[in-house]
Amino acid sequence: MKQSQENDKISQFKRTLITSALPYANGPVHIGHLAGVYVPADIYARYKRLLGEEVLFIGGSDEHGVPISLKAKAEGCTPQEVVDRYHELIKKSFKEFGISFDIYSRTTSPTHKETASAFFRTLYDKKHFVEQDSEQYYDPEANMFLADRYIVGICPHCHKEGAYGDQCEACGTSLSATDLIEPRSSISGAKPILKNTKHWYLPLDKDETWLREWILEQHKEWKPNVYGQCKSWIDMGLQPRAVSRDLDWGVPVPVEGAEGKVLYVWFDAPIGYISNTKELLPDSWETWWKDESTRMIHFIGKDNIVFHCIVFPAMLKAEGSFILPDNVPANEFLNLEGDKISTSRNWAVWLHEYLQDFPGKEDVLRYVLTANAPETKDNDFTWKDFQARNNNELVAIYGNFVNRTLVLTHKYFDGKVLLVAC
Repeated sequence: MKQSQENDKISQFKRTLITSALPYANGPVHIGHLAGVYVPADIYARYKRLLGEEVLFIGGSDEHGVPISLKAKAEGCTPQEVVDRYHELIKKSFKEFGISFDIYSRTTSPTHKETASAFFRTLYDKKHFVEQDSEQYYDPEANMFLADRYIVGICPHCHKEGAYGDQCEACGTSLSATDLIEPRSSISGAKPILKNTKHWYLPLDKDETWLREWILEQHKEWKPNVYGQCKSWIDMGLQPRAVSRDLDWGVPVPVEGAEGKVLYVWFDAPIGYISNTKELLPDSWETWWKDESTRMIHFIGKDNIVFHCIVFPAMLKAEGSFILPDNVPANEFLNLEGDKISTSRNWAVWLHEYLQDFPGKEDVLRYVLTANAPETKDNDFTWKDFQARNNNELVAIYGNFVNRTLVLTHKYFDGKVLLVAC
């Protein structure tokens, strides 16, 4: 009965808007990204197209935020040079792998800057934001405020070194910079000091009632990992979340008195879905974002659940003219040979290198990642399993099936296939 009701609801929509999480343009795409987001999204987009339905598949690079700045500093170049290089590498890799985006754009485009600025300004003019002074860490040697990722220290939970100001990658716990033990600046190594600064906040506490109703009552069909994480956040009580940062790389906050401040990347990035649609369809983009007969689905990894299920919907609701996502299918993580994939440790299977080393074998990797998809739990990719699935399943089972079909078709039907319309 529940599945029937869900199918009836879906059939009411005229079109489907599919978005896939925007990868940071500070490095290549790896198999964890593919298994978690892009292969599932691409399968669904292709399925919808085969049904003859109207579908739009949006992708793009996330080119702002602290990881970009850190990469530029490490390489001794500008953030723009970093994103230009990696955006082209990522875009080329996706195309060669066969991910069928209708557009793959970027958040440094003029369209995105205009769209993100206008979105902030709309909420600002509505007096939706809360302006608040707070004490944040400041590097006295580098003479700059430190975003969360510029601060490292000891995790107060697992006590491992190298935790960031927003998250410990060792134990996965979300943190505040002030939680860290023995914090230090990753810029200069200095001990940061607390200094007063002003920022704008999205008042999620005021959205708690409708978010609870919308998610916990109206979307019980969401995947357990998505629904459970949302329920946990809502039950703990939502707090205002900053939408600006003291940085010199990003979309400038478009109001007076905001010099030296940019839009926080988690406010900026999801607007990229809108701006990329605008770039592709400048005259009809609103049909995909403001028409209630459009079904919007976000394909993401589990680390993006809160931002796509709580923060971005709160932004859209506050703006007032946009539809909300109907589903947010988030996958778990894919590990590599029993160890967590790590960009910093170069422990990954990079897509562009796979394409070079295994030319013409794009569908083999697609098959393995689909068969071993981390849909309900973290899964493990091993080269031994890759080899076994290729040899035992694709070559032996599927290959034998195709061969027998062709042989018997030639033996009994002169190699002719008659198509009969039903």
